[in-house]
Amino acid sequence: MEKYLAPSKPTTEEPKIKPRRRPWQRSVLELNGKLDPKYRHNLSGLLMQSYSQIGAFPHFYHIDGKPCETHMNGVNSIVNSGRQLPFRMQGISAVDFDNKGIYLVSVTKSGCLTVHDFEALYCHSNESLPGLNEDESKHLLHLSLRQELDAVRWNLSNQDEVACTSVKSNEVMIFDVGLISSKPVEVLRTRRTLSVLGSEVSKGISDIAFTATDDSRLIASDTNGVVNIWDRRKSVLPCLELITGSRSTLNTIQPNVENQTIFGASKDGTIYMWDLRGGRTSAAFQCHNEAGHPPLLSLKLATMLAKIGSLKAQSDIVPNEIHSINLDPSCPYQLAFHLDDGWSGVLDIYNLRVTHVHCPPPAWLNGASISADLLYLRKPSWLPTSSIYVVGSSFDSGIHILDFYPDTSSPSHVDYKEDLQSLPEMNYQRKENIFLPLSEGVTACATHPLNGTIIAGTKNSSLLVVSQPHQSF
Repeated sequence: MEKYLAPSKPTTEEPKIKPRRRPWQRSVLELNGKLDPKYRHNLSGLLMQSYSQIGAFPHFYHIDGKPCETHMNGVNSIVNSGRQLPFRMQGISAVDFDNKGIYLVSVTKSGCLTVHDFEALYCHSNESLPGLNEDESKHLLHLSLRQELDAVRWNLSNQDEVACTSVKSNEVMIFDVGLISSKPVEVLRTRRTLSVLGSEVSKGISDIAFTATDDSRLIASDTNGVVNIWDRRKSVLPCLELITGSRSTLNTIQPNVENQTIFGASKDGTIYMWDLRGGRTSAAFQCHNEAGHPPLLSLKLATMLAKIGSLKAQSDIVPNEIHSINLDPSCPYQLAFHLDDGWSGVLDIYNLRVTHVHCPPPAWLNGASISADLLYLRKPSWLPTSSIYVVGSSFDSGIHILDFYPDTSSPSHVDYKEDLQSLPEMNYQRKENIFLPLSEGVTACATHPLNGTIIAGTKNSSLLVVSQPHQSF
């Protein structure tokens, strides 16, 4: 066989070194149809930079031909700009998408409950049509309940229902969006407690959540440090109360994906966790226990932050009110928190340590005041993928888009390290958090569950659409 091979010609020239070709990162994607998490994180910087405000919809709506309460308060605040109305009468307090992202519900401090058609909002935000307001005929529901509203949620197991409540009321009002009626289909109430002097104390409700597996279970935190759980098939009163051992208001709650544990965060800066499993799966819902169920654990967030040496060396760590907690949909052990001073971060619930922190400059550094914002509980939101957290600024008009990827390559990680060797040099994207200026101050955010569009509710009761700019072809 060897006699048929032509010998190579000898050469005295040094062999040329071929340039090293960058590895084709899409090869794995082509084979199994999945994005490698690190590759997705590398692209997340481009996603964060692609956002901009593409639409703004003021709440100038009507009911029966007359301006609604939010509309009137907005007009009055403009007319009396020299002496603004009290902040409690203005602003969107909560927004929420349904599971498929078809509808968006919002509530205002003035008492309006509105269900929007998301497609109509998105299409009307086209910049080629300036001055176009939202078509009120696209509203699935618009009610003026004439009381302050502070929380709203879709029923995860029944997308025809939304529930809303107020810190000034002990009632949870449940509406069927298919029925054009100003009356709720059901009203749930918390149990009244007695004060030291023997008088009844009415507990307001600060946050609500539905379980994903049963449309009859509803969870709510109250202003008396208690998590109330209802079984709607049995009674309008809670079948179970989870206690904290404190009278401090629970501002926010978050059940985990399996509904086995519930997290709560209080005004005094404590995070609680309750385990509902017990001896039997349904044991937690068998009967009401007057003594209440204590938490499995409680963590002082200030103590957790003080364990971060680099942070403690630069800042005085003091207890702060926790405005919101949210579990990362793409990484279920990451519990994000947001504080009243504008700080945000992540608590690793497996290892019980703070892994990410974002500390924007304080308001006083720029001569701003946040005293008026203390009446708002800022409500951030996770993007559906990539562990990106979106939160309204505590004093600027805009949102922070934060990279909370669960790795030391995240710029917010307490052990941040730029791992340049793990990615090709020419394809490396420097990761950084982004502040996106908007036309109004933001109080609450919700992200579309499929395409990641951000809807921001503002202090002036507007809805801002934040997404990639429209492209015409």
